[in-house]
Amino acid sequence: MGRTALLVTHTGRRRNTEHARAVAADLIEAGFEVRVVAEEAEDLDLEGMVPVSGTGAAEGAEIVFALGGDGTFLRAAELARPAGAPLLGINLGKVGFLAEAEIGDLDRAVRDVVERDYTVDERLTLDVRAEVDGGPVIESWALNEVSVEKGQRAQMLELMVDVDGRPLSRYGCDGVVCATPTGSTAYAFSAGGPVVWPEVQALLLVPISAHALFSRPLVTAPTSTFAITVDPYTTLAVLCCDGRRVYDLPPGARVSVQRGHLPVRIVRLRPRPFTDRLVAKFGLPVQGWRGNQR
Repeated sequence: MGRTALLVTHTGRRRNTEHARAVAADLIEAGFEVRVVAEEAEDLDLEGMVPVSGTGAAEGAEIVFALGGDGTFLRAAELARPAGAPLLGINLGKVGFLAEAEIGDLDRAVRDVVERDYTVDERLTLDVRAEVDGGPVIESWALNEVSVEKGQRAQMLELMVDVDGRPLSRYGCDGVVCATPTGSTAYAFSAGGPVVWPEVQALLLVPISAHALFSRPLVTAPTSTFAITVDPYTTLAVLCCDGRRVYDLPPGARVSVQRGHLPVRIVRLRPRPFTDRLVAKFGLPVQGWRGNQR
């Protein structure tokens, strides 16, 4: 049975296109059928590639390559997740926290895939459902986070938050972030949430600029369910999933967030401690700002 890979990149950047073309050529030479997203096929322009489209683009693929930054990785995750295909991120962007390899590792990463020299981790996701009186039900998911935020800059949003079916607190705020451990270093981190090791099975709830006496971030069980109700007398809200899928929420809308029924499977080439990744990606001052005093 032939081997198949799906290639996802940001062809709007010339350097990305060149690297993606090189990866595709190496995989084709190794006997892979290389699929590319139809909208990117013309820019890549390499003989032997198979244009695909739709949510089934990764169906039957052995692996999905995401060449770019975290935005490209999240876009590739939308295709890899329903197919259960492992996802390998190669960072061609800035921070690239979700990526497994950097641009200098490109040739070696392809070689490891060809030789099947890699492992796969499963990352917890979130399923979200929003109900609006008299309107359609919204259903989506996220790898990093689901946020409910104010839709009008000048007005505070009033939200009621329940955890596991019990009322927790009413917040006057800019919004709340519900995150996974994978997403703890993204929006939730910027909002003041803790960094959670990706192996931890947990959910995070982080209020954004809450005008409240209790506005600490919370870490709950992975089985917990969050319910966020937009106050009927407050302003318009916005539901955002991974910064990619955005929906308007009128006053009175109710959003439920829980652990996703499908994980995202992430490729690990040479597993290293998460501490090392954290230090490298955030440029942490291991010696402190005063340096080594010994």
